[in-house]
Amino acid sequence: MIEQTKQTKQTKLSEEEKITLAKIKDQWVSILDHFAQAAALQIGQMVVIGCSTSEIAGQKIGKAGSAEIAGVLIEPLLTWANELGICLAFQCCEHLNRVLIVEQETVLKYNLEPVMVMPTLKAGGAMATAAWEKFTTPVAVEGVQAHAGLDIGDTFIGMHLRPVVVPVRIDVNYLGYAHLTLAKTRPKYVGGPRAAYPSSK
Repeated sequence: MIEQTKQTKQTKLSEEEKITLAKIKDQWVSILDHFAQAAALQIGQMVVIGCSTSEIAGQKIGKAGSAEIAGVLIEPLLTWANELGICLAFQCCEHLNRVLIVEQETVLKYNLEPVMVMPTLKAGGAMATAAWEKFTTPVAVEGVQAHAGLDIGDTFIGMHLRPVVVPVRIDVNYLGYAHLTLAKTRPKYVGGPRAAYPSSK
């Protein structure tokens, strides 16, 4: 049981409302399924993940990173990505200038620029550290331009998304206590009054 509970209007949550790891995992699996459909993710695309495990637990971002929560999230996420045939990039915290953790094959596929660092719980964050431990050949890179993204706890992943960013809405707005923001991207419209465009998907 996660001990920290978030106060809303000065009222503590009841025992029944406390967020458990099992509830977080169930929420997460549902979020991933709905996001894949709503964002129309395609094989070979890249999804960037920004995640504050502190916020999920009801605490301030960067103050209570939880390897336990990250451990609950990472396995369903890797399974999901493998089934969809997509690449994942995990955004580190501001202490590492928001570098990203990706697989070596993603570096080669997208011609990314590696940097010399590895994430830890206190510098990089719990989720990026979990990715580093679970990836086959993890590499830190300076930046990406992902096709879509999941931002858990307002970590601000916009710097790593392609233009043009389009919000994605599903029925869920929170994971645990963390605010959830989802996004996809589309190509820019170019041209003038004579331009024609294919129908959007």
